[in-house]
Amino acid sequence: MPASRLLEPAPAGPRSQPSRRRTAGIAGFGRALPATVVDNTPIAARIGVEPAWITKRTGISRRRRSADGEGLTELAIEAGARALAAAAVDAADVDAVLVATSSSDDIVPQAAPLVAGALGAERAMSWDVGLACTGFLAGLQQGAALIESGRATTVLLIGADILTRYTDADDRQTAALFGDGAGAAVLVPGGAGSIGPVVLGGEPQRDVLYIDRTDNVVRMDGKFVYAHAVDRMERACRELLAIAELEIDDVELVIAHQANGRIINAVRERFGLDHARVADYVADLGNTSAASVPLALSLAQDDGRLPEQGHVLLTAFGAGFSWGAALLTFGDMP
Repeated sequence: MPASRLLEPAPAGPRSQPSRRRTAGIAGFGRALPATVVDNTPIAARIGVEPAWITKRTGISRRRRSADGEGLTELAIEAGARALAAAAVDAADVDAVLVATSSSDDIVPQAAPLVAGALGAERAMSWDVGLACTGFLAGLQQGAALIESGRATTVLLIGADILTRYTDADDRQTAALFGDGAGAAVLVPGGAGSIGPVVLGGEPQRDVLYIDRTDNVVRMDGKFVYAHAVDRMERACRELLAIAELEIDDVELVIAHQANGRIINAVRERFGLDHARVADYVADLGNTSAASVPLALSLAQDDGRLPEQGHVLLTAFGAGFSWGAALLTFGDMP
């Protein structure tokens, strides 16, 4: 076992949060999904299992897959345009465009400047955010900080990934996991969903979940990742709740990274929540990496699951390892 796997950082105490003169919130959501739907049948046939075996192990029944020639940038643009429309914001008024992704179409240029240009956000500063599946939460922290500090008034944050192009179709551990998609949120001062504390953490783990430049596909030690993902997301959520001086019973909805059904269910069980209080869209989408949390937020809104007044807890875990949690508050809450 590599020495890096033995690292077990001591649990951190609650972090102090600076007072804020203005609060950032979410004014609108948007999403984009490829048209092609792939169920478990062809994947199961290739790796020599039954389709039900995949569903039982992952909770995934189907996923969206980008067509040949369909790029990451196109999905991000579509999701971003829909979020701007939902927020009734003109792209020309956007101050920053952040794209959380691990699968931009090119090494250079990154996705964000191309997305900003295509949308007409010509004066926006723009950059990509890494951290794999935790990328949207990192972008939420960055975007909120820009607004709270007065350095921006409107931020377009997009989580987008096309990991099916980096999937080994013959690898039983990963062949059925990933789907493609993009989700977006417009951040403004105020907004219906106020952005509260954000907790981010990480530790160096390079050899258990990665895409290197040798074979350019996802490699994963599933058992190791599962154990650490559940533990670190629970830790981040408990730290955030302590900062916010809340209990889990004060939270209306939990949106955990939609990695697979077993991880979502394990997080639910750690907090003793019933199924109705935990978002689970993984059966139809698979693991969409940085797009996972914003896609779930957009779908939850359409399903009427975001509260008119109440707290929503977001949490994610990604390669690196990285993890985090964030709090959204809807309505007038103390």
